Amino acid sequence: MKLLVFGLTMSSSWGNGHATLWRGLAAALARRGHKLVFLERDQSWYADNRDMTELPAPGELVLYRDWEEAVAVARRHLPDADAAMVTSYCPDGIAASELVLEEARGTRIFYDLDTPVTLSRLEAGETLDYVPPGGLSGFDLVLSYTGGRALDLLRDRLGAKRTVPLYGHVDPAVHRPTEPQSHYRSDLSYLGTYAEDRQQALEKLFIDAARQLPDRRFCIGGAQYPQDFPWTDNIFFVRHLPPAEHPAFFSSSRLTLNVTRKAMAEMGWCPSGRLFEAAACGCPLISDHWEGLDHFFTPGEEILVAKSTEDTEAAVEMEDQPLRSIAEAARARVLADHTADARVGELLSAIEAARRPLPRHADPHAAIRSISATGA
Repeated sequence: MKLLVFGLTMSSSWGNGHATLWRGLAAALARRGHKLVFLERDQSWYADNRDMTELPAPGELVLYRDWEEAVAVARRHLPDADAAMVTSYCPDGIAASELVLEEARGTRIFYDLDTPVTLSRLEAGETLDYVPPGGLSGFDLVLSYTGGRALDLLRDRLGAKRTVPLYGHVDPAVHRPTEPQSHYRSDLSYLGTYAEDRQQALEKLFIDAARQLPDRRFCIGGAQYPQDFPWTDNIFFVRHLPPAEHPAFFSSSRLTLNVTRKAMAEMGWCPSGRLFEAAACGCPLISDHWEGLDHFFTPGEEILVAKSTEDTEAAVEMEDQPLRSIAEAARARVLADHTADARVGELLSAIEAARRPLPRHADPHAAIRSISATGA
């Protein structure tokens, strides 16, 4: 199969989760002998933090300067592409969608990796600069990083005809247990780009816990943290960590925290890729609560759930053995259900199903449920 994608970025993991997700999919597609052609606008903030320059063969990463250049490249690939895709936050999303809908001969796909944000902006009456003015009805398949009711909302509010969840994942070849590093050592870690809509939960579940446990070591890794961030003496900061350093970061953490962005937590069924990455590295997980979490990990057995500062404190104070048991169970679950190879299998099945017309008056989600559990 040949898949042509217009996306945000794969060349830089700085300040976004799209790159890591696509790198895993690219590697898994290549292992199956499929060709991914990924078109990315060459933007200065990503160029200054570029940590990848080529895809695993036979894949191809195309960095284009302007839309005219992108069109010329795309028109060389569209005639024999089995599927053509546009993703959310693609800087040329509307133009790319128009091109795909008009000229693609294969399956036409839109992949929203930011569905809760898309829907909340739509509800607020904001302009979506990556969704065509006519919505998503022209696409044969709409993929969503978020499952549950988000799938129905994409249909009802943006006209999507066939919606399938394609959740986050991990590439075990990249994220695996490794030797701990003293500069990443912590009793509780948190890895994520700063986001204002995550800050309230981060303060309750991480910063306040650090204040209550001054003898414990806490560590934050990520980019775009403001100067007025409420640091404490026992919180250590590691500025932007490239994916190659994530295994060492997680392997050096006695426990790691996941905090979900507000819109995603409210929507539910939107697991951060960090959950799968940390679990694959053998690090025990504690997460804020959101609907659907138990679809991916069993609370109390594979993951701890925190709704208060006290919940975090109790987790940090747990003995080593129960934490190791939770980590081992989570790693086994991830390797069985949440790898990049598993997601590629789901993607290929969804594309195959999208080639068959939906029966008239049929439930538009019936074909989805036959592929895999959606969480709907």
